[in-house]
Amino acid sequence: MLLSLVVHTYSLRYWFPATIMLGTAPAYLLSWGAWRLLSTVLPARVYHRLDDRLYSIYQTMVLFFFENYTGVEIVIYGDIPKNKENVIYLSNHQCTADWIIADMLAIRQSAIGHVRYVLKDGLKWLPLYGWYFSQHGGIYVKRSAKFNEQAMKKKLLTQTQSGAPMYLVIFPEGTRYNPELKKVIADSQAFATKEGLAILKHTLTPRMKASHIAIVTMKGHLDAVYDITVAYEGTLGTSGQRRPAPSMPEFLCKECPRVHIHFDRVDIKEIPPEPVFFRRWLHERFEIKDRLLTDFYESEDPEKIRKFPGEGKPSPLNLSKTLPSVIILGGLTLPLLLTENGRKLYVRTWVYGTLLGWLWVNFFP
Repeated sequence: MLLSLVVHTYSLRYWFPATIMLGTAPAYLLSWGAWRLLSTVLPARVYHRLDDRLYSIYQTMVLFFFENYTGVEIVIYGDIPKNKENVIYLSNHQCTADWIIADMLAIRQSAIGHVRYVLKDGLKWLPLYGWYFSQHGGIYVKRSAKFNEQAMKKKLLTQTQSGAPMYLVIFPEGTRYNPELKKVIADSQAFATKEGLAILKHTLTPRMKASHIAIVTMKGHLDAVYDITVAYEGTLGTSGQRRPAPSMPEFLCKECPRVHIHFDRVDIKEIPPEPVFFRRWLHERFEIKDRLLTDFYESEDPEKIRKFPGEGKPSPLNLSKTLPSVIILGGLTLPLLLTENGRKLYVRTWVYGTLLGWLWVNFFP
């Protein structure tokens, strides 16, 4: 009986916020759809401005749960610029929660509405979300030989030519680093050896294609690259072995007490555009990440382990930045659920929005 109660309480930690985040999606999509129709006669710049504002409302609601609700402490090493910039965000990749870390940094720069992602192609099948991420400027890519370089360039040029602010999130490793997946790590290290690159222990060997295309295509539009290294506290076992990073459900279940984020700004003018030199530059950035993570997980100094070198500053997120979005989206959703016609519209939005979205992202990427 007691064990059942504990398990039920634990699951509620995840299902409560997940239900609200998913439950408000149809109301959000209906609001966005209305604006999309109205904006067809307006300049693209005007559409993007309000689209970014709508997106920031939904994402700050998400951050209410991932940051305020969980009580996680965010520790930042380095100084985030106070002014908004057009940037590419390059980070190590360990778990699904990594996507939320990008939002956490963007909101501290008042740029959360500008966040757009380079995503693996399979995520376009997510109901509602897969299609909307594409509409907001997200880019779906396939790996290796199936990578469509021209489609990515076209999408980026469309965004920049319309004057859309850019906070493009890319994970160059291409897949998540999981210390338990030994074969994935071994294959990545073998690739590095084959290419004459340094072997990395705490990250996978970065692949350059998406990052290079993004930087070269948008060079005149970009200000900088944000080089981000993330470590989740609680991922160092008692035996000293690194453990997998928390998934989104585990994060919402408050299994991560603290996130350490190392921030380094690289001016776009310092990045070599030539493919050979860019590959070396990108790998060198990941060598730096690997050293930071080695210090975090393996330092023999008890004062330095589970920390990045340098001064880490806790960065709390004020509730006034996130709670209004919860109230707004809740206010839009409740009327739909309180009437029979509203409930029908709600269900149809999920069903038809998903079907139309799947058709759109496959035929009009």
